[in-house]
Amino acid sequence: MISTSLKQQMDVYLFPPQWIPEPVQWDNYRQVMTFWPFWTYVGNSVFVSVGSIVGKLIASSLAAYGFARLRARGRDVIFVILLSTMMLPSQVTLIPQFILFSKLRWIDTFKPLVVPAFFLGPFYVFLLRQFFMTISFELEDAARMDGCNSLQVFYRVILPLSMPALAIVAIFEFRGRWNDFLEPLIFLNSPSKRTLALALQFFQGSEGVLPQLHLLMAASFLSMVPLLVLFTVAQKRFIQGIVFTGIKG
Repeated sequence: MISTSLKQQMDVYLFPPQWIPEPVQWDNYRQVMTFWPFWTYVGNSVFVSVGSIVGKLIASSLAAYGFARLRARGRDVIFVILLSTMMLPSQVTLIPQFILFSKLRWIDTFKPLVVPAFFLGPFYVFLLRQFFMTISFELEDAARMDGCNSLQVFYRVILPLSMPALAIVAIFEFRGRWNDFLEPLIFLNSPSKRTLALALQFFQGSEGVLPQLHLLMAASFLSMVPLLVLFTVAQKRFIQGIVFTGIKG
């Protein structure tokens, strides 16, 4: 990918391939960011990704707290039913979602990509529940003795101690939304509202007779940079979350 992104257009089709381009075409990256609405697509992807992260963190952490710390009849049965929904392929629900969003007149808006994130994620609920169960109940009891109710215990005690698990949820959701192609393809029509992953598909044959593969590879590499930066910055918390999640069942 990197090698192709630094080649001239015709050098892409040489055989045997030229692994080290000569000359190196750094201008390919400038063309991608200048002559293609690259930053518009990046902004769309950032908006969808951040909105989904916020929704998943709020909804999944609240549900996980209820399953892990609150006592209620049928709690475990409901939790098992929730986990069973993970066996349903996401593609199964696309047509019902499209019909629903069409009736709500949400097609060609970002709402179908962001609003569903505020209605739980079974895997994230499971992950956070397992982490919450490793937190000592003595801390919760001490907070209640100081006058905290369940909601105050949640955001003053549980959440601050759960940053590694929350970081995993944020990383997974960002990766999923940033790379998501199918849902933007179905719900978005306007070129100005395309996310970066969707725009790359249309970019492949957007100019001339031959696909601009050298520019496509440059754009693809640029689309990977946020993920590489995120994993590098959050690596410590990611490993902590993997280590501590699931210790207690």
